[in-house]
Amino acid sequence: MNSLDWAVLIGYFGVMVAIGVWSHKRVDDVSDFFTAGGKMPWWLSGISHHMSGYSAVMFTGYAAIAYTYGITSYVTWSFPIAIGIAIGARLFAPRLNRVRSRLHVASPLEYLKNRYNLPTQQALAWSGVLLKIVDVGAKWAAIATLLSVFTGVSLNTGILITGAVTAVYCTVGGLWADALTELGQFIIQFIAGIAMLVAVMAELGGFSSLWTVWDEPKLEGHAEPLAGPYMMVFLIAYLFIKTFEYNGGMWNQAQRYMATPTAKEAQRSAVLSAVLWLVWPAVLFFPMWVAPLVIETDVPADSYALMAEQLLPHGLLGLVIVGFFSHTMAMCSSDANAIAAVVTRDIMPALSRRVRQWDTRAGLLAARWSTLLFLGLSMAIATQVNSDFFGDIITVVIKWVAGLMGPIAIPLMLGLLPWFRRSGPTAALVSWGVGLLAFWLVNYPISWSVEGGVPLQYQVSIPLAVSLVLFVVIGWIKPEDTPERDEVLAKINNDDDGLGGGIGLIPAPAAPAAREGADG
Repeated sequence: MNSLDWAVLIGYFGVMVAIGVWSHKRVDDVSDFFTAGGKMPWWLSGISHHMSGYSAVMFTGYAAIAYTYGITSYVTWSFPIAIGIAIGARLFAPRLNRVRSRLHVASPLEYLKNRYNLPTQQALAWSGVLLKIVDVGAKWAAIATLLSVFTGVSLNTGILITGAVTAVYCTVGGLWADALTELGQFIIQFIAGIAMLVAVMAELGGFSSLWTVWDEPKLEGHAEPLAGPYMMVFLIAYLFIKTFEYNGGMWNQAQRYMATPTAKEAQRSAVLSAVLWLVWPAVLFFPMWVAPLVIETDVPADSYALMAEQLLPHGLLGLVIVGFFSHTMAMCSSDANAIAAVVTRDIMPALSRRVRQWDTRAGLLAARWSTLLFLGLSMAIATQVNSDFFGDIITVVIKWVAGLMGPIAIPLMLGLLPWFRRSGPTAALVSWGVGLLAFWLVNYPISWSVEGGVPLQYQVSIPLAVSLVLFVVIGWIKPEDTPERDEVLAKINNDDDGLGGGIGLIPAPAAPAAREGADG
């Protein structure tokens, strides 16, 4: 990097902070801070949903997969995400919007207190917060790795710089700042991604390289859709996992649906995000797929960064680096906002009666301090993410996050649907607890005793399958649907907005209205 690249990077950080400060005046209460007061337009919600879904791990961990195996990086990652979000556009997006508008909550988990009970809400909240600290720690480590490649800045310094800038804008401006910075980040990433694609095609002979390079010996096997450990079982498991995760199972994407004015607009935002996931990652991935023709490296995770250094002029190189930052900061800031919502709206009120009596000012102050605390803890984890316990970055993202997400997300997401009305607190807690146990068994005791370890596809699929089966089966064996719980479902599923999401599936009871919100 030279002074021009540094100017682009510093200017980017400055614009992000300015957007956060400008967004501050749009935040009057916790509803504005966590769900934009339900006033976010669908197109901004859709772009924000897309941008908050991936980070610099794509340019490190997934770049390594693309360098080694080729297009399977797209087939087994972004493609199932696109399909999962398209499914969720009908099943989950409208219902999550109704959770905010009809139950008057500001956190994706607040409705669980009335849908199940307080222990279930707390179990999902605590375990999800702990998982997200590790997940976001991996994201900080990924962007610090890239910064180190380009500048020589140490990993810890890179983590501190990116975390501090993110903390400023997302703490001051809440979800509005997240969404508006993500819009700017999307524009920057679009320009940077196209620049990188054009540079690689020019290096390989022009536009025709899109279809002529696949016979090259160095790309042998790169056109296979499934390769290495990423086979059909992994693909199917990932489709299920990402359908839950990217429709709200890990909370930050749920906020985008909750932030739109109506259920119909939430659905439109999901469709936009699905289209972006189908198209845009393929543009970003092509340079990674053909990277062996451009550079040789013993560290595939560095391949994209090394190509950028080799092919791009200064200025554009800085813009590509900004693109790396844009994805990571988008995901981390959205996670921080979601975690702060769960901490202040679900965990703290259960621990202290005084919290339930906070006024608007105290609630906002707690939300901002919770955001800072989460970012600080995740940055501390990031300094240890390459330790022997956690493994490298891609191991954390795929094995830990994908493997643990299912048990945490299944009670939350399936609890929205009327077909699972019989599944109550027992089904939710047992599926959660046994799913976590299954993750530990297949990743550690069983894996240690099996030669070569348990294959990755089973490490991520078994916990999900165990939780899903238990949630459904226990609901039929021990039904716990009550009039109060049915009423919560009725509010979420009654299709007054013309989407066909719940017609005839669950009648609205004539009983008095159930308590609204997690605080009653």
